[in-house]
Amino acid sequence: MSDLNEEFKDDTDCTEETLNEDLKNSVEAESDIDNDENNSDSESSDSDKKSFLGKKKSNSEIKKLNSKIEEQDSMISELRDRYARLAAEYDNFKKRTSKELDGRYNDAKCDVLKSILPVIDNFERALATFSDDDPQKEGVSLILEQFKGILSVNGVSEIEALGAEFNPQYHNAVMHIDDAELGENVVAEVFEKGYKTADRVLRYSMVKVAN
Repeated sequence: MSDLNEEFKDDTDCTEETLNEDLKNSVEAESDIDNDENNSDSESSDSDKKSFLGKKKSNSEIKKLNSKIEEQDSMISELRDRYARLAAEYDNFKKRTSKELDGRYNDAKCDVLKSILPVIDNFERALATFSDDDPQKEGVSLILEQFKGILSVNGVSEIEALGAEFNPQYHNAVMHIDDAELGENVVAEVFEKGYKTADRVLRYSMVKVAN
């Protein structure tokens, strides 16, 4: 009986030791699990912080890039506007210069043509002095026609005057007469012929106006 009690006691002690050891192992396992969870939470928190900081830095860089893009767009717009103004100014300069050069050329051309008019006047006066059978008349007449041809080729024409209505744009009245046979403001006589081009008068006709 005593042996049975001792054996039962030994089994009980062994069982208690086993239970205590299992409980201890269980507690240690739970502690390890908690530590792992804490470490995992810590690592997750660190990862979240790094992700947040990375996004914040990325947003800051995007803002800087957008700001630079806006500055570049503004500069490009300003340069385009400046280029458009310069192009317009240059185009106006070319037109103005071309017009001035054309004006100078026309002025010089008209001055040369105007200098020929007194020569033509003298040839016409010379022809009036020749008799019809004078052999020199034909030669003078040919020279006169050659001068008139030069005027015609350069767009110069004689201003209509005799018998036409007086026009102050083309006629210069130096005398007035009363003549019942002529109408009012009619050119009765031409003292000096006038000549014109398409856009200007080289010389006004010097005339006598009736009524």
